[in-house]
Formats: sequence, C-alpha cells, structure tokens
Amino acid sequence: MPVNEQITDSVTQVNTKVVGETPAMAMGNLLMSTSQALSNAAHNATAAQQQAQITMQAATVQGVNSLMAIGSAVIGRSAEGIIEKG
Repeated sequence: MPVNEQITDSVTQVNTKVVGETPAMAMGNLLMSTSQALSNAAHNATAAQQQAQITMQAATVQGVNSLMAIGSAVIGRSAEGIIEKG
C-alpha cells in the first residue's frame, strides 16, 4: 500500500528536528545543573560565614568577660591582703 509522500516528509522533518535539538537540550540541562550547584555552594558558604561570625562573637564576649573578671579578682586579692595585714 503506498504512503502519501507528504506524510513521509512530515515525519522525516520532525525526526530531523528532534535529532537537531538534542545537543542544545543536553547543553541547556548541563548549564542549569551547574548553575544550581554553584548557587547552592555560594549559599552554603554564606551560611557558614554567618555561623562562624556568631561563634567568633561569642568567643570575644567570653574573652572580655574573663578579662573583666581578672581585674575584679586582682582587686579582691589586693584588698584581702591589705585587710589581713591591717
């Protein structure tokens, strides 16, 4: 049974179009995956910097508290020494 040439031509053109678009689609998918991965990496780096800043600030506060306590301890010991000798 003969097939209409227009149908054969139409199917051939669609197949050619799909085969021609395949590399572009693959490259688009690769670029989208890469950009998503880089975005996640940048977000993770920002979050890590924020958490590190909080930790460093807490350590600084503890250090200042220790320095302040040392001054009070020195004054307390000096006063104790004066009172005992007095």
